[in-house]
Amino acid sequence: MDDLGWLALACDLAALCPPSRTAFSVGAVIVGADGREVARGFSREDDPHDHAEEAALARTGGGLAGATVYSSLEPCGHRASRPRTCAELIVASGARRVVFAWREPALFAAGTGAEILAAAGVEAVELPELAGRARRPNAHLL
Repeated sequence: MDDLGWLALACDLAALCPPSRTAFSVGAVIVGADGREVARGFSREDDPHDHAEEAALARTGGGLAGATVYSSLEPCGHRASRPRTCAELIVASGARRVVFAWREPALFAAGTGAEILAAAGVEAVELPELAGRARRPNAHLL
């Protein structure tokens, strides 16, 4: 599968999120350097404070060097509910690339995840052609 295919899957996962008035619905898929899916997750999947990238990363056994994280929304760069942001967790994981569909709107916090990733040497790629699909499960917030 290519970037658009993996990102479309992440957008589909966002539709599984329990709705929230205080957080975005996000889906994430982690693909190893070999092109195979390593893990997936979505916001609030197991805990009301879980973010999609965090949920997916928690399912990996580590060893994500060269991996790509696909997320329907730009990984968070600011967070109140947990000590580390998704951008920081991704950097620490060893993943070298993040592909996302939609830049985080400044509804809850400033979207600075892509900048944090880039500053740490992680390639951040935005594919805005899927932004509408990523926004759909968040329509009640916009």
